[in-house]
Amino acid sequence: MRGAALAFALVTSVTPAQAQDPTPPAVDSLRQRLEDLEATIEMLREQLATEAGTAVRTRSRAALELRGRVLMNSLFTSGRTNNVDVPLVAAATLPEQRPGGGTITMRQTMLGFAVTAPDVVGAHFTGDLDVDFFGGQVASTGGRHFPLLRLRTARATLAWNRVTLMAGQETPLIADIDPVSLASVGTPGFTTAGNLWLWLPQIRATVESPGAVRVAFQGAVLAPTPITAQTAFNTSFDAAERSRMPSLQARLSARWGSEESAAEVGIGVHRGRARAQADSVERHSEAIAVSASVPFLGIFEFRGEAFDGQLLSGLGGGGIGQGFSDDGRPVRARGGWGQLNLRPNARWVLGIGSGVDAANVDDVPAVSARIRNDVDALHAQWTPTGPLLFGLEYRRIRTAYRDAARQKAHHINLAVGFQF
Repeated sequence: MRGAALAFALVTSVTPAQAQDPTPPAVDSLRQRLEDLEATIEMLREQLATEAGTAVRTRSRAALELRGRVLMNSLFTSGRTNNVDVPLVAAATLPEQRPGGGTITMRQTMLGFAVTAPDVVGAHFTGDLDVDFFGGQVASTGGRHFPLLRLRTARATLAWNRVTLMAGQETPLIADIDPVSLASVGTPGFTTAGNLWLWLPQIRATVESPGAVRVAFQGAVLAPTPITAQTAFNTSFDAAERSRMPSLQARLSARWGSEESAAEVGIGVHRGRARAQADSVERHSEAIAVSASVPFLGIFEFRGEAFDGQLLSGLGGGGIGQGFSDDGRPVRARGGWGQLNLRPNARWVLGIGSGVDAANVDDVPAVSARIRNDVDALHAQWTPTGPLLFGLEYRRIRTAYRDAARQKAHHINLAVGFQF
């Protein structure tokens, strides 16, 4: 009886005290979480206010994004080529020359920006500009290390639901794909070996259908495709510009898959005009081209192009960079390139590719006389963490001449850099 009375007294003395406690443990925990959340929100507000005060703004208040890739290329080339940094064709070695050599350069560094606005005349607006330092070098003993800035692309794009308009400088509509490479940035890979490119001012329109397979028709009016090189400062009309007519291009393509792994195949046509300096006859620059970029099996991707045409030196060196024959006829040529890339994970890209450009032997001028150019390439890219990137590429070049032996060159390129 005495034990039972004692237990009753303890229960009656503890329970009222607990019942009157206004802050039980569960309430205390919830209150602490709310206080922590309020502190976090306040900290984020202060960070956003700081960023808003220090952010770079455009005059039109459009969103601005900066991007770039700082790239250092260490390279070795055996044999004589047209260019040390990005060799395209193999040339004959003179008796007094020791072929080949090695160097380090940063000329393939790129910088760019993009501005976006969500509602411009009912469309989504994007404007972007990209430059690199592959525009030549200062004529001095250290000129290779004082490269000149060069405009690559500059585009203004209005995108509605199924219609897109673009005005600016961009690659040709019929050949809008380049191989993956950290060794050929200033000049895309397989140039003069099947890859038509060259950034040209143009106005381009695209109409695309809805559906799982999106069919698009595109048309473009381009600046006359250049045939001859300009001088360092003063410019003059070349053969294409003397025609007083722009180039025209059209392309039909099919695209499917998500944006991250979209596949696309297309066929396009090109037509331009040219008039040689001492020739009253107007010549035509013509081409038909097919292109494809197709990922498959989750880790593979095929990229490539093929073309057939004439007078295509103004489209990134078609015809192995040759425009007219000795008697003023257009150089006819056909070629193409293909590259197979393996992406086992997000950090690695391994690839193999080959390209060829074959000019009609009866059309090539005697001063160059290149009738065929073959390029084979192997590459590996590694992005270990953050902005760092590394690349290694091997390239074999074989160039055949009309009245000379075939010339060969080998190129090894190690790229180290970062991107943002």
